[in-house]
Amino acid sequence: MSTPNPRDELLEYLADMRGFARSLTRNRAKADDLMQDALLKAWKNIDRYKPGTNMKAWLFTIIRNTYYTQHQRAKREVADVDGAFSSKLSVKPDHDGRLHLKDFRTAFETLPVEQREALVLVGVQGFSYEEAAATAGVAMGTIKSRLNRARERLAEILELNGDGEMELTDTATVAVIQQDHSLVDR
Repeated sequence: MSTPNPRDELLEYLADMRGFARSLTRNRAKADDLMQDALLKAWKNIDRYKPGTNMKAWLFTIIRNTYYTQHQRAKREVADVDGAFSSKLSVKPDHDGRLHLKDFRTAFETLPVEQREALVLVGVQGFSYEEAAATAGVAMGTIKSRLNRARERLAEILELNGDGEMELTDTATVAVIQQDHSLVDR
């Protein structure tokens, strides 16, 4: 049996990569830009990928590193401090059926990027703690504590205490985040 072409294998992870980029940037256009830059880097450096290792983790590391590079550049850009531009934007009202998803999305986006990243890597993408830690460039204990803090914060924001209707387990997190990503991709 021959090993698959790494470029073909890369294409299998496009949807997962886009979801991860979206969770980091919180913005569809920025996620698309991040994806474009990360894919270009991955494609140009595909010869550095070691066949037989975890392609998905390699790609997610490229996305993460590209995000932080772009984030550093963005710090030097001029912001809309007085809100002159943002005050002119309008948002279409959501339908009642999306109220819970909207609440979750709002709560999810308030989390620090490190916590969102940990939730997506472990909860959505199914990375082991070890793989998530390697992708994020941190210790496994750090990933576990980020996950715990993220879940606690989401439960607090969504008022999911002992009386709450929903239990925030990996399964619940996956379902809601995956639903969120499917709505984003439409």
